[in-house]
Amino acid sequence: MSAGPRRPVLGGPIRVLVVEDDPPVAEAHQRYVDRVPGFVACQAVHSGAEARRAMDRSPVDLVLLDLYLPDGHGLDLVRSLRAAGHGADVIAVTSARDLAVVREGVSLGVVQYVLKPFAFATLRDRLVRYAEFRAAAGEAGGQEDVDRALAALRSAGPAALPKGLSGPTLAAVTRVLRDAGERGVTAGAAGTAAGISRITARRYLEHLVATSRAERTPRYGQIGRPELSYRWLPEHRQAP
Repeated sequence: MSAGPRRPVLGGPIRVLVVEDDPPVAEAHQRYVDRVPGFVACQAVHSGAEARRAMDRSPVDLVLLDLYLPDGHGLDLVRSLRAAGHGADVIAVTSARDLAVVREGVSLGVVQYVLKPFAFATLRDRLVRYAEFRAAAGEAGGQEDVDRALAALRSAGPAALPKGLSGPTLAAVTRVLRDAGERGVTAGAAGTAAGISRITARRYLEHLVATSRAERTPRYGQIGRPELSYRWLPEHRQAP
């Protein structure tokens, strides 16, 4: 007879296993988790096989899971963990925007999704909401209690952008900047690629710099004032 899902004994900090194939990003995620009161990042691993071994040795409460691992998809890892009796909840960390994957993840026990790249405040919000949901566990006195517990997992909504900036345009400029890679992009080039003016593109690029998602450097070429080049910062270098 099955002993049921394997979980740590309740009480104490919420133990988190970070599963991320990029070591610097994994370290950044560990630091983020450890900064949230009530949570502790007990280990970071870089593949599905390492994650299974780590959880067999010491079950955790929550898995912060990258969906693209060198030895398989993150949801396949979740399936194998469930088959092995591990009942840890999962927060998926991914750059994937496929809602079919989101629906499949929900059926496997993925309680939250965090889209890459993200700042510390975003993950902190998800972890705090998860802690509220977990604290609400127990017998419900009625529908209101059930609704309150589930509502704890829902995000309060995206942070407001500065006046005059829109989410879709910011997403378009961000995509252009990330696609430019190490070479970076000027405001003029970003505007052309995103279908907006150079001045508008520069406003969005400066917003990304101000929020520590990007950096600007002078690009020297012909005689005269240097042109500014903008470059997307790798996630592990982004400030919270």
